[in-house]
Amino acid sequence: MIKQGGTAGETGQDGEGAAQLTAWDAIRSRRDVREFDGRAIADADLDQILEAGRRSPSSRNWQPWDFIVVTDRQQLAELARVWRGGGHVARSAATIALIAPADDERRRAPFDLGQATMSIMLAAAGLGIGSGHSSVGDQELARQVLGFPEDKTCAFLITLGYPAGRPLAPIRHPDRRPLDEVVHRARW
Repeated sequence: MIKQGGTAGETGQDGEGAAQLTAWDAIRSRRDVREFDGRAIADADLDQILEAGRRSPSSRNWQPWDFIVVTDRQQLAELARVWRGGGHVARSAATIALIAPADDERRRAPFDLGQATMSIMLAAAGLGIGSGHSSVGDQELARQVLGFPEDKTCAFLITLGYPAGRPLAPIRHPDRRPLDEVVHRARW
């Protein structure tokens, strides 16, 4: 991995001496990971990932999010049941539930939560930790498992863990439309 520049305390070294990726390499390496190798994530790394979410920009600095991080294996298995495609939640090392206001008349929260999600996922990728997402179809089960208040909703889940099979690395040929097809300069 490539060491990130920074000041003392932010030099890109974690507690085990592994270097972090640069921001650009984290962007190029991030992919949805749904199969994990079973290793736990160090508390310091989880805190750094959560701090990235907390520092995310939001409309008028509203910060509509709360994060519930789950690492207990039984609780993860229960949480996996909130969505029919959420099996990877049970296999993750940690899952972050993004909690938002249930009443969002101006519809600002989805954009803000999207920014927090990307910050969380890029911070994880920078540490070599894979991430994925899951919808939440059963809000009552999510509330029962996570204990969030009635005036809140669980927007979605972000799963975290070290990828099984192949570690994160920059993707040389992403399955994306070519840049010159996506970008229009000055006019369409």
